[in-house]
Amino acid sequence: MTTALIYLVVMLLVAAVVFLLAAVVFGRGEELAPLPPGSSPTRLPVRDITGEDVQVVKFQLVLRGYKMSEVDWVVRRLGDEIDTLRARVTELEAQRAGQH
Repeated sequence: MTTALIYLVVMLLVAAVVFLLAAVVFGRGEELAPLPPGSSPTRLPVRDITGEDVQVVKFQLVLRGYKMSEVDWVVRRLGDEIDTLRARVTELEAQRAGQH
């Protein structure tokens, strides 16, 4: 019984050392220091997003690919911009139809 307990404690210590060593060597997999919650280095204009703005968007690379929260943020922003533009087109078409 004592031998098994010592074996278990040694295994836990070895696992902890391996984990800490991996954490120091590999870090969190991010190139930049962690940002405050809700912020992002990904940039888009506040209004009037153009095709060029979308083409030059860069996402922070992490160990397993792009940072999903940033990709989700850009997609959400583009969706909002499209909705705004469509609403404006509908409004202008209604004004134009009212004039004729």
